[in-house]
Amino acid sequence: MRTLWETIIRRLAVVAAAGMLLVLLMGATVTTTESGEGCGRSWPLCHGEFIPAYTLDTAIEYSHRFVTGIEGIIIAVVAVGALVLRWRDRALRVLVALMVGSLLLQAGMGAAAVMWPQQPAVMASHFGISLVCFAATVLVARVLGRPAGERVTPGSTGLVIGGPPGAALANAAAGGTGEAAVGFAPSSHARTITHPASGESVPLGFRALLAFTLVTVVAVAYLGAYMRHTESSLACAGWPGCDGRWQPSLTDPAGIVVSHRLAAMASVFLVAGLAWWAFKLRDHHPGLLDAHLLALVVILAQALLGAAVVYSGLDYLMTLAHTGLMAILFVCLCDNWPILLPARNRAARPVTSGYPKAATAR
Repeated sequence: MRTLWETIIRRLAVVAAAGMLLVLLMGATVTTTESGEGCGRSWPLCHGEFIPAYTLDTAIEYSHRFVTGIEGIIIAVVAVGALVLRWRDRALRVLVALMVGSLLLQAGMGAAAVMWPQQPAVMASHFGISLVCFAATVLVARVLGRPAGERVTPGSTGLVIGGPPGAALANAAAGGTGEAAVGFAPSSHARTITHPASGESVPLGFRALLAFTLVTVVAVAYLGAYMRHTESSLACAGWPGCDGRWQPSLTDPAGIVVSHRLAAMASVFLVAGLAWWAFKLRDHHPGLLDAHLLALVVILAQALLGAAVVYSGLDYLMTLAHTGLMAILFVCLCDNWPILLPARNRAARPVTSGYPKAATAR
């Protein structure tokens, strides 16, 4: 029965992650089409009715609310199931709290925006919170997809696995991955095994750069949302420059666009730096490389789509793709979240976690 319950929760977690991306894109559609008042000042109903009269704006806004409501139910089930199944996993508890908290926060902000008009500076934060919720939901799904016996050392990409003594090491020595031979035996035979290829701590500089890059990317997302809410997206005719202006500002349309583009350029260089550093660390931390190379590809594609959005005059599909890539970029950067955990006394007290991209021997 427990195995069946675990399978159901794992699958629901994947559905929740896909649903959260849909909610994020539908929210971007509401903003792009200016349908935020499609249901008037009524929430959660539309014009005070459960089934309102049809208009395009009403359909866009109300469908967004409906899907968000269904997503909320799915996330609630996943959260309860995850905590019941893996209460001892401290990192999973943090992710679940972040997932549920950010979902409630963005739902509350959406309701407040409908009933009490908000300033663009406040409205723009809604998208950033949506990114956090999406990333947390994806990571919860990734954690639940791993066997409960897997552990990770904070501050390291080294996987710590519970199993018979020497099983993972023997498999790695025989040319295996170091994971396949791990048997989840009775606890009397279990001990922790740190993967020999990845037991070292990730350099502090890399961890600091990753944290700073995450903050920068969130700032880029906020400025992009602020640009849309202030209707400043087309204030600059060219790209990447702004008609010869490079002075950032948050008080005039052109200055807002420049601020967004400068922050976006900085994030490209930061992600490129992470990818290069992860490549240099590949022998000791192979788990770092894939996510950061993918992040580099995604951010370059997003930059090109940003140009396409400008030159197409805010084409709907271009704008939606630009938003979707921002969400994927944020998830890629969050993929190695365990290295940002405190590394204090990690050798003596490995923290149980479902590190989503386990490093394997090569």
